[in-house]
Amino acid sequence: MRPTAADNTPKSAGKPPRSVFLALFGALVPLLAALTLLAPPAAARTEAVPTATLTEVTGFGTNPSNLQMYVYVPAAVTAHPAVVVAVHYCGGSGPAMYSGTEYASLADQLGFIVVYPSVTRASKCFDVSSPQALHRDGGSDPVGIKSMVDWVTGTYSADTSRVFALGISSGAMMTNVLLGDYPDVFAAGAAFAGVPFGCFATTDGSEWNTACANGTVVQTPQQWGDLVRGADPGYAGPRPRMQLWHGTADDILRYPNFGEEIKQWTNVQGVSQTPSATDSPATGWTRTRYGATGDRAPVEAISLQGVTHNLYTYGMGARVLTFFGLSGGGTTPPPSTGPCKVTVTTSAWNTGLTASVAIANTGTSTLNGWQLGFTLPAGQTITNGWGATYTPASGTVTATNASYDGTITPGASVTIGYQANHTGNSAAPTAYTLNGTACTVG
Repeated sequence: MRPTAADNTPKSAGKPPRSVFLALFGALVPLLAALTLLAPPAAARTEAVPTATLTEVTGFGTNPSNLQMYVYVPAAVTAHPAVVVAVHYCGGSGPAMYSGTEYASLADQLGFIVVYPSVTRASKCFDVSSPQALHRDGGSDPVGIKSMVDWVTGTYSADTSRVFALGISSGAMMTNVLLGDYPDVFAAGAAFAGVPFGCFATTDGSEWNTACANGTVVQTPQQWGDLVRGADPGYAGPRPRMQLWHGTADDILRYPNFGEEIKQWTNVQGVSQTPSATDSPATGWTRTRYGATGDRAPVEAISLQGVTHNLYTYGMGARVLTFFGLSGGGTTPPPSTGPCKVTVTTSAWNTGLTASVAIANTGTSTLNGWQLGFTLPAGQTITNGWGATYTPASGTVTATNASYDGTITPGASVTIGYQANHTGNSAAPTAYTLNGTACTVG
């Protein structure tokens, strides 16, 4: 029988109300202590990371090969953001990939999150060769990277249909592996100077496969495709799209690997090996698209004439994001004006000129390492420079900071310069990008 209000009245008339309260509080203390012991410690709870800074995350999930996880969340991160996994080269690291590529600044513009996996083994190369690496949930690097993706999607309610991977060299090989192991996780990938999935396979514990590196491992499209499908044999859904980049003069992972990758991913996608479109988006580049003609073809391949293994330059990231579908359409996404300003003064004579280039940080974040991209007018060739290294000497040039001027705090600027020959046109470049972001010129 349910008690009435009168039944709930304290029966001990001799105890004042304050004493009753103290008695009840004393009874609650042990209960609260027990509940505190059952609650997870604060360190174990998932917390968002600071924005606009590279942050290491620990305890992110299953991590059999002891990878480190670094993440960059822009200040203006979007609701349900896309996730881009940027995988470093042999000898590199997550922080090196962060400072040496433009994906963080592109994230500032577009609101996606960047994950930078980092190898801790001595070689600083990703495992793309062991049997464990080449199977879904096999117990090596891909498992840890998948855990990083899961951490981000869980913490930020990220859009699981917009998770992408890209990598350079060892990272490019890992991009191939990730798309094979986890076709349900990644929507697309971009591999800069890599090899096909499974090409680097070994059974002796070695991280290196000389035959594959030399470009002598040749298989049919069906054989290559079967290797990818065998990584997750129960999967029957759509496959990730792939963008491939390779230099014809690559002396580390030789150029024939490019053709083998095309064979593999066109077979995986079920499209013809005959290009649907061929063009040249930049001098010395040949781009072929398979299965469609637009920016988001099932397979896109860019061959760079005369370029060695070290092919990655600023500006390529914008093309990657167009392929991923994270930026606007068009063959080349229109760059938005970023937090930088470039002011140029030139002094010319009959066949030569000097240029003084002031780079101002008009944003709110400190630049720790920078690369300034610009295109010289036809006929100009840089003969020497100061404040930066300039490569190549003509055409589309990248100026990389010197050791003493790599940091530009908000509101500060650095001045660099160069001397050049010309054949009549002594004008300064009209457009500049800083770490892949277009600058105001004035």
